[in-house]
Amino acid sequence: MLTHQRRGKGGVFEVPSHRFFAKLQYEPCVYTSDSKAQVIALHDDVGRSSPLAELQSLEGKRILCIAAEGLAIGDWVSLGSSGSPIIGSIMPLGNIPDGTPIFNIEIHPQDGGHVARAGGTSAFIVSHDEETGIVSVQLPSKRTLALSPKCMATIGIASGGGRLEKPFKKAGNAFFAAKARGRVYPKVRGTAMNAYDHPYGGRTGGRPTAVSRHAPPGRKAGHIAASSTGRRKAKRNIGGE
Repeated sequence: MLTHQRRGKGGVFEVPSHRFFAKLQYEPCVYTSDSKAQVIALHDDVGRSSPLAELQSLEGKRILCIAAEGLAIGDWVSLGSSGSPIIGSIMPLGNIPDGTPIFNIEIHPQDGGHVARAGGTSAFIVSHDEETGIVSVQLPSKRTLALSPKCMATIGIASGGGRLEKPFKKAGNAFFAAKARGRVYPKVRGTAMNAYDHPYGGRTGGRPTAVSRHAPPGRKAGHIAASSTGRRKAKRNIGGE
């Protein structure tokens, strides 16, 4: 049985979400209140690359969100449409000025936030359409999305940037970092396995990497329904040119 066959069945290979700090989404009170909140704590979550900020609103409600870069305990942020666009504030896109960096952006209103959530990432408000109210947002990939002005986002840059600049140095550190998120490390080459464990394993003398589109899910290892693989060959000049 292939590795991805075993992992697909679940069991011990499931993502250890029970160890994550919280299922992070915008709280319902963010959409209904126009007030301020104070940062009372910062938490480390093994399930994500950014620390979490715990906010306490003036009404006494506690809110968990991804911490913005530069946010510290004791700082005040705004919640809702009537606040000021300062670092860490959670506001609808229609009330955020052009050129403002944002993260944890909603694709649809009240979906909890799906875009630009990794550490060190941010998007930018490009423009507001005066007639329709649609907001153009440029993602970290330079792709532009047209979103509803009611979608919520956090102002600033997601904290935790630069984490990839520090190397692991030890394979054990990389192993435990991947295990905390339910990922695979190290990833063994198929040609280094036995024929029992992988289609490329054993002394087969080479096996095509292309696999049929109609192959069973567990046997789709390699290039699925590929018309060609490898480096492109130079075109031959026909006609003596």
